[in-house]
Amino acid sequence: MPRPTTLVLGLGNPIVTDDSVGLRVAALLKSELAGLPDVAVEEDCWGGLRLMERLAGFSRAIVIDAVQSGAPPGTIHRLTPHDLPTQHSASAHDVNLPTALAFGRKMGLVLPPDDRLVLVAVEAADILTFGEACTPEVEAAIPHAVQTVRQVLAEWDCLSPAD
Repeated sequence: MPRPTTLVLGLGNPIVTDDSVGLRVAALLKSELAGLPDVAVEEDCWGGLRLMERLAGFSRAIVIDAVQSGAPPGTIHRLTPHDLPTQHSASAHDVNLPTALAFGRKMGLVLPPDDRLVLVAVEAADILTFGEACTPEVEAAIPHAVQTVRQVLAEWDCLSPAD
């Protein structure tokens, strides 16, 4: 079976309230998209260089994560890697996503081009408190984030109306 060319990757920490939202969205999509041979749905907790390594070999990718930009909690953002200067990494020795992508491309890795790399970011209310549930606003946004990912996949012709 050939390797999928599209990656849907949920990021986050499963024990930190709203930081888990990317993982929760990916878990729902994993079962919904299980029959699509060209789409891999995965979960991870790393950013920067490790995230770049996860994207290697895919021609398209959707990364789902929490963000705090000042918008109301639960807002869904559809971004490119260059829209947000965040660093999903606790290490000062790591780099942000645009820098990691540039580094990977200089090394000759096959990575999704910028127009085929979408970040679906859910505005978080709390990314500091340990907890196994998202805040109510973020929990309510999860179905909307799922729909946003499905819209991107449809635009890329990965989904048919029956999917």
